[in-house]
Amino acid sequence: MSSPTRTRVLNLGMQTVALAEFHTSADGSLTLDQLQFTELLTDPGADASRPGQLEGAVAELKKTAKSAGGSVNYALPSQAVFARYLSLPVSSPDDLNQIIAFEAQQNIPFPIDEVVWDYQALGEPHDGKLNVVLLAIKTDTLEDVNKAVEASGFAPHIIDVAPVALLNALRYNYSDLGGCSLLIDVGARTTNLLFVEGNKSYSRSIPVGGNTISTAIAKEFHQPIEAAELMKKEKGFVSLGGPYADPEDEIVARISKLSRTTLTRLHAEIARSISFYRANQGGSQPLRILLAGGAVSMPYMLEFFGEKLQLPVEFFNPFRNVIIAPTVDTELLTAKAHAAGEVVGLALRELGNCPIEINLRPPTVIAAQTLSKRKPFLLAATACLFLLLIQWWVYFSKAAAVQDHMLQSVNQDIAKLDVQAQAFDNLKRKQDEVEAIAAPLLTATAEREVWVRIVDELSAKLPPRFIWITQLTPLSNGKPISMLGTTPGQRTAPAAPVKPPSATRPGIGGNQSQPAQPAIDTLEIRGLYFFNEPNQAKVVDDFVTNLESSDLFAIDHANKAKLITVRATPDEESWAYHYTIILPLRNPIVLP
Repeated sequence: MSSPTRTRVLNLGMQTVALAEFHTSADGSLTLDQLQFTELLTDPGADASRPGQLEGAVAELKKTAKSAGGSVNYALPSQAVFARYLSLPVSSPDDLNQIIAFEAQQNIPFPIDEVVWDYQALGEPHDGKLNVVLLAIKTDTLEDVNKAVEASGFAPHIIDVAPVALLNALRYNYSDLGGCSLLIDVGARTTNLLFVEGNKSYSRSIPVGGNTISTAIAKEFHQPIEAAELMKKEKGFVSLGGPYADPEDEIVARISKLSRTTLTRLHAEIARSISFYRANQGGSQPLRILLAGGAVSMPYMLEFFGEKLQLPVEFFNPFRNVIIAPTVDTELLTAKAHAAGEVVGLALRELGNCPIEINLRPPTVIAAQTLSKRKPFLLAATACLFLLLIQWWVYFSKAAAVQDHMLQSVNQDIAKLDVQAQAFDNLKRKQDEVEAIAAPLLTATAEREVWVRIVDELSAKLPPRFIWITQLTPLSNGKPISMLGTTPGQRTAPAAPVKPPSATRPGIGGNQSQPAQPAIDTLEIRGLYFFNEPNQAKVVDDFVTNLESSDLFAIDHANKAKLITVRATPDEESWAYHYTIILPLRNPIVLP
């Protein structure tokens, strides 16, 4: 695969963001054309605003470098990515993919569908085992970072991890070294250890970095973290310890001792990591130390590690095999070269054949890249569609005359059908007239059945024992109505008229308006109930309860007791006692 002529890369560190531009020559050599750095907030408490800071930092670098944007490779900081080294049995590529998928579910501390992950085999199998590095990051975290990069007009191509990019840069520039080399990358918040020995490599992150020194200074001098960072840069150096005299400035002396104390902790972790690498990874004792990262620029850092590790120590030069163009600020490059290894590793990905090729692409980037690959096919398909449309236009133009002739024949048939449709319309109007005449007759027929339904319903709901009905009186607005339409003689009216909930005709239903003529809206039921132990008058309550489920009567469960207007109390002298119930009709019966 041919490499692009120009490559843009971004290293998104926790405190430093770097933008670089390279170009490749026909012979495969790499040339640095431009390199820019900018700083983010030092305070870890501002991490919630990190996506916004990244967006501003990338936009600033783009403006400073006068970059046109476009495709970019960028690296994520190690503390944002979960890394796990696995030793797996040697198997076929298909089986290895299945094993890795299973191991990813077991080792990644997040639901597998919420992360973006990738893996890479490290070196050749040894003793039937294959060392594999597994890297993962939460999808929402990666999408936030990706949006910050895209906001400045960059289109992500490869998304790497800082230690991996640094490892590729180390192998490219120091391929001539034999034995085991240890690269110590001291960043803002973590220190990454990279062991490289032939085709074998191993990485470990230690949560100690330049900000650890700044935090210790802030605590010692009761200063904000930003002020402590400034003090470290202006007055800080690593105390040489031992017989060396302390500086005359007390503040400088205290800062140097704090720096040495912090780095001593780091040295202890490095020593343990070397022992682990030799015991568990089958590695050898490092023969040399290479220092990288922004924090190693503190004075006497080189001497400190040389004293503690008792090994040759030098600054890592990621541009050892890279051509430097005249457009590069050489003063900046001299001061920051040891902190630019990641950008070289990112640029090498375009050359191909890197030892580790991780690509943590979020779903949005995969979709965009898939669409970009399909663009030539989409354009070709569009052209074919256009030609097809022209052919169809020619075809339809020739077919238009034939269609016009056929249309005339169809119109003649339609005219004949219109005559028949008119006849059907006349029959429909006559049908509507007959239905209008029949509607009152149907309504009257339905009303004749109302009383039969009412009597049947009362009979069905009446308890089987101890109670019977002696009199049924229709009421209209609380007044008795005789079945002949006249008011009967003087009688006892119900305690209060009960207004029905609706005024629709029985058997017809719907929400019709209240009829103007009188209607029977309530029934007064009188009867007797037997003396019965122990329930007595409860049989009347049971009767009303049974009527609640009726679709003929409108009974409110909460107020059903009010419907029983008369209920004689048993006195043990009579065998039966009177009761009176007022039942509102759900659908009033309109009087003629």
